[in-house]
Amino acid sequence: MSAFDHLDEIAPLLIWPGVVGRSVAGDLTTFTYLELEPDVHVPEHAHANEQVGVLIRGSVRFRIGDEERDLEPGATWCIRADVPHQVWAGPGGAGLVEVFAPARDDWGDRERLAPAHPPLFP
Repeated sequence: MSAFDHLDEIAPLLIWPGVVGRSVAGDLTTFTYLELEPDVHVPEHAHANEQVGVLIRGSVRFRIGDEERDLEPGATWCIRADVPHQVWAGPGGAGLVEVFAPARDDWGDRERLAPAHPPLFP
């Protein structure tokens, strides 16, 4: 097994309707690139993983606990374990990178799409 891969070659997971993620998992952390379709809503949820991220493209409205913000590229966030959160993508959708610790082990039942669907780096 190689230590290297490429996002275009990682089979995307359908995390929620309108949300596709490509993940690289280590023993202690999971690194995920997520694409959100325009105007999609990720419902409120919480998990035992800490979650830190950065918005790469597009816009989102993020609610973490009782705090809500409109975010643009370059914005970061830190979600402590078990804190409820939800997100709404803007009209142009969004691309974001997140790291989870400990590594996520709860996405194994998600639908896998074709690896280059769609290609990220044409």
